[in-house]
Amino acid sequence: MSARDAAQAQAALAHWGALGAPLRLVWQSENVVYETTLRDGSRAALRLHRSGYQGRAGIEVELDWCERLAAAGVPVAQPIRAVNGRLTAGLGGRVVSCLRWIEGAPMGQADVPLAGSAVAARAFDLGRLIAALHDATDAGACPQPFARKPWDAEALIGEQPRWGRFWENPALSADGRAHLLAAREAARGMLARARDFGPIHADVIRTNVMLGPEGMTLIDFDDSGPGWRLYDLASALIQSWGDPAMGQQARALLQGYASRRDLPLDQAQLLPLFVALRAFASAGWVVTRAPGDATRCAAYAKRAVEAAQALLSGRPLWECAP
Repeated sequence: MSARDAAQAQAALAHWGALGAPLRLVWQSENVVYETTLRDGSRAALRLHRSGYQGRAGIEVELDWCERLAAAGVPVAQPIRAVNGRLTAGLGGRVVSCLRWIEGAPMGQADVPLAGSAVAARAFDLGRLIAALHDATDAGACPQPFARKPWDAEALIGEQPRWGRFWENPALSADGRAHLLAAREAARGMLARARDFGPIHADVIRTNVMLGPEGMTLIDFDDSGPGWRLYDLASALIQSWGDPAMGQQARALLQGYASRRDLPLDQAQLLPLFVALRAFASAGWVVTRAPGDATRCAAYAKRAVEAAQALLSGRPLWECAP
């Protein structure tokens, strides 16, 4: 825990009428999260947002969306408004927000590894949760305008992708870079076939899905913005790369989604494209977010190249995973 973060967190408590409440660091990555107790005795998560990524207005759009989703019955992190009624507080250039505490642990840390039918059941449930998010959003549980940066073709495969020029990952060989550039061009044409575009979470990885007594809860909408809905499914699947059960998980995820939201076959068949796009984005992300971690950088580059090769071959990605 840095002294600066701790001092900012202590000062932020005043905005929620809890100055002097105890703080316990529970997460430190791009955002810093503390557990605390508010004046009514309820537990809460105080979040110090990463500087320079989303502005205060954008963060409030994200939190407004979450508030509306929760009111519509979608299990997401619920913001707690500050004493003055705002969704955030500003502290010397740092944005702070407060969320209701969620019992449980991130998926993948909550229990022993699952296998067989349990893996499929969890993927099915996650697919339904993502569909519920999209359904409620389209039914009106979304601020208008939804003023967040889009996850469109430019953000994913443009000249300056949102998370970085993935084809310049330093761990890439010349052949690997060539594969990524070829797949990037192929993806441009394939994206023209994707239809369902609207507000998405954009980062449904396991650490952003909490498992608790009430089931799954989706947290951390930091990267949210307008995008193809299939990208949320791809984000939920990407960490299964290399898992022999990836195909089983992919089918269960799609089935869960389709059990409550229309998913035409021609769109479901584009999931491999979006898994590849997520692999590409992550290969760019790791260069700036974990610059000193050469092992992780190489692993993300390797996965991106494998995804590119699979995409160019036309084979389903989960059959090509090692």
